[in-house]
Amino acid sequence: MKTRLLMLSVAMSCIFAGNAIALTKAEYDTQQKQISADYKVNRDKCGSLQANAKDVCVSEAKGAEKVAKAELEAQYKPSAKHTRDVVMTKADTAYDTAKEKCDDLAGNAKDVCVKDAKAAHVKAREEAKVSKAATDGSVSRTANVNDAKKEARSETREAEYKAARERCDSLAGNARDTCQAQAKSRFGM
Repeated sequence: MKTRLLMLSVAMSCIFAGNAIALTKAEYDTQQKQISADYKVNRDKCGSLQANAKDVCVSEAKGAEKVAKAELEAQYKPSAKHTRDVVMTKADTAYDTAKEKCDDLAGNAKDVCVKDAKAAHVKAREEAKVSKAATDGSVSRTANVNDAKKEARSETREAEYKAARERCDSLAGNARDTCQAQAKSRFGM
């Protein structure tokens, strides 16, 4: 259900992006300067932090800047491509920040955290690919959407399986074997 809502919202964004009024060059330049200024302020806030907390803060500041620039570009030159770029940028920056947050952990907990972040990243990117196929204007759009959905399910399932297997690594003996068998069964691997 959540996937359908996300796909619907991305598709609607693509539709409205084509109808939105584009920014003027002056507005675009002004907003670009504002994004740079906001990034500097956010990055300066990270200066008082230490160790990984600082790394997470810097990652969040960089991510916010990248997303803001992608959104600005989508406003300046509305198109399905730029709308998709916004979704991809959000997925990439969320993944980068999630990996930084995992650095506070150690051992298997860190491995699980990274695999979970990767699974969420793969899912977001694959959903964006499905949305792209849905907004494609080609004659074989239905076939493209079906192929994209099939690939998205496969890629997402594989990433989630890897995360589930990683969780099993903290167990030992029969419990580990049972956990891995359940993961294989659940994800059809």
